[in-house]
Amino acid sequence: MLKKRIIVCLDVKDGRTTKGVKFKNNIDIGDPVEMAAKYYKEGVDELVFYDIMASARGRGPILELIEKVAGQVFIPFCVGGGIGTLDDIRSTILAGAEKISLNSQAVKNPSLITEGARVFGNQCIVLGMDAAKDEQMPSGYRVYINGGRIATELDALEWAKKAVSLGAGEIVLNSIDADGTKAGYELTLTKMIAENVDVPVIASGGGGTVQHMADVLTKGKADAALIATMVHSGQFSIPGIKAELAKDGIPIRL
Repeated sequence: MLKKRIIVCLDVKDGRTTKGVKFKNNIDIGDPVEMAAKYYKEGVDELVFYDIMASARGRGPILELIEKVAGQVFIPFCVGGGIGTLDDIRSTILAGAEKISLNSQAVKNPSLITEGARVFGNQCIVLGMDAAKDEQMPSGYRVYINGGRIATELDALEWAKKAVSLGAGEIVLNSIDADGTKAGYELTLTKMIAENVDVPVIASGGGGTVQHMADVLTKGKADAALIATMVHSGQFSIPGIKAELAKDGIPIRL
């Protein structure tokens, strides 16, 4: 059986790690380079680094910061935010990222998924998707871009399937409704996407307890759980989370 992954997310704004609730009221919580080193030493399976202002400000990724983080971690490292061209993908990989997350830019230019997968391989191209409940959509969920600020006409399930057909090798699925609430992942949305695509789905948004993680990895059918507030707050540690999940019978890399 494939082991489930625990992934820590660093949302970065102006070179500092930040955390908000439903993409609002962000506060500074530390240096991303130091935090990356700490989580790597604790045994996290992967790290995700999102430059949350890059797309909104119309600029590319901060390569110098990505290089510094990559120099601290020797696990899969995914970078998202402001990556809008093949050159951006190439320079981000050369800066030390193993995977590239395309979110707003993939919506605006879907061929970037195809081109990125063709040149660098499907395993490098991750679809980042921010979705929120919307009864007007066939699946019940609408896709948002620019850090959750702009609603699109895309249905979450249709977009997930299309992105995979274009070459995305993985999906990080973030529920805007659950983001930062620590009230649990959006199980309905996660399960629906996971059952309808043949690539790994990473659940994001809402993790507040180890039970929430266990629920999304089992009931939600997610391949991995992405966490932020849980560990950034110091309330939980990576070894503690892994031990508890293993005790629940969930296959985890210990």
